[in-house]
Amino acid sequence: MTQPINPDSEHDDEEAVRTRRCIVTGDVLPDSALIRFVAGPDGAIVPDLAGKLPGRGLWVSARRDILEKAIAKKAFARAQRGPVTVGADLAKRVETVLIRRMTGDLGLARRTGALVLGFDNVVRALDGRNKPALLVEASDGAPDGRRKLLSAARSRGLKIAVLDCLTRAELGLALGRENVIHAALTPGVFAQRLQFEAGRLRGFRNGGGLRAGSGVRAASRTKVERVRTPRPTKGIYERH
Repeated sequence: MTQPINPDSEHDDEEAVRTRRCIVTGDVLPDSALIRFVAGPDGAIVPDLAGKLPGRGLWVSARRDILEKAIAKKAFARAQRGPVTVGADLAKRVETVLIRRMTGDLGLARRTGALVLGFDNVVRALDGRNKPALLVEASDGAPDGRRKLLSAARSRGLKIAVLDCLTRAELGLALGRENVIHAALTPGVFAQRLQFEAGRLRGFRNGGGLRAGSGVRAASRTKVERVRTPRPTKGIYERH
């Protein structure tokens, strides 16, 4: 399966799938399976989900248990080769930022017309000219509707990824509607970014066993366009 391209990266196509070493396990993994941290000017360790903050990157597997081990074993101080401050709530902050990035993209996707909501609208989209690249299913939704949508996609010869790591409440808050269970995104940068972030969020919601790209149930073979974003001004750190 092709690994998700980090949509925030600024690398050539041949280097699109970057690998880094986890400071806890020593495993070399694609950046879709890792979280980057940096030490701020005051020595505080902050998550850098976009991979843009200045400073030496400290990479940890995108799993809650591994990050908690990094905190307990003082892995950040060793990797930084100096004193650092690590908040006890760091894992929760990472999960919160991941959810915020994903729900923000869902809201933007709806406003740009890239997202359709509701079971019937998703079925109609499967027959449309611009086929969905990603199905979004509430993690606490009934499995019957999900099975029917996947069956409908298969009957049309479509291989569509399924994102199912956000709850109905989180989807509803992002989209301004109650009880959001089924949605679909057309191919493009929003579908790409959501797949990328879902692979990382799953490790913080399931507590382990994360495999690169596992935030989606099946891989779409549709290649989506990368987006290049400017680097932030020096000294701006993501503190959540």
